[in-house]
Amino acid sequence: MIPTVMGNLGAFKRSLLLSALPYLGFEAYQVFSQAAMVHASAKVFRVEEILEQADYLYESGETEKLYQLLTQYKESEDAELLWRLARASRDIAQLSGTSEEEKKLLIYEALEYAKRALEKNESSFAAHKWYAICISDVGDYEGIKAKIANAYIIKEHFEKAIELNPKDATSIHLMGIWCYTFAEMPWYQRRIAKVLFATPPSSTYEEALGYFHRAEQVDPNFYSKNLLLLGKTYLKLHNKKLAAFWLMKAKDYPAHTEEDKQIQTEAAQLLTGFSDKN
Repeated sequence: MIPTVMGNLGAFKRSLLLSALPYLGFEAYQVFSQAAMVHASAKVFRVEEILEQADYLYESGETEKLYQLLTQYKESEDAELLWRLARASRDIAQLSGTSEEEKKLLIYEALEYAKRALEKNESSFAAHKWYAICISDVGDYEGIKAKIANAYIIKEHFEKAIELNPKDATSIHLMGIWCYTFAEMPWYQRRIAKVLFATPPSSTYEEALGYFHRAEQVDPNFYSKNLLLLGKTYLKLHNKKLAAFWLMKAKDYPAHTEEDKQIQTEAAQLLTGFSDKN
């Protein structure tokens, strides 16, 4: 009897242990799932924290600090972080202290970040915008044929950025620059365009003007270059009165960046040209 009872007791213990394993497995699963959720939440919070720091540095004009911050996360899979890194790389490239060799490396680096941002999130208007900007920048190193060949791609991404966010004045402004560039394209470049495309890219000053005004309506005085280009476009259309109005606004625009100072100088020179002719 005793061996039988002992045998049954052993079987009972094994049965109890086996019946407990699925429960213990479920408990472990719950613990691991909760830990994973906490980790994911912490990761999201961490990215948001980095983006807040990045935006603060950008608004403060701390270009080098911003680049140093974001390059720590260059392997990130986050589109919002990647397009900001593309912008920061490009901004470092534009600094007067950046050598030509470094500038070229940074421009290509920026394109790679922008491309990855777009791959991660095709619904990001900023990813489309910065991808188009970076393709245009790279064209400066790959020759006029490449620049013209990429024209429709650039336009497509600017238009997509505007479609995704109609309130982004910068995307609208950039579409205006695209139009202005092709409106004033010299004859030899037009010849290259005809070779590359059955229907080469083209535009008019009137179309460019429409985008510059639209950008100004969305966000008045958001960018000194938009004011300058409104003035220059009116000059192209032989409307000196309105040209002078917008050029004066560009000249009087508070200079926060090196570009603002350059635009002030150009606007002042164009206005001086008015006075000399009058």
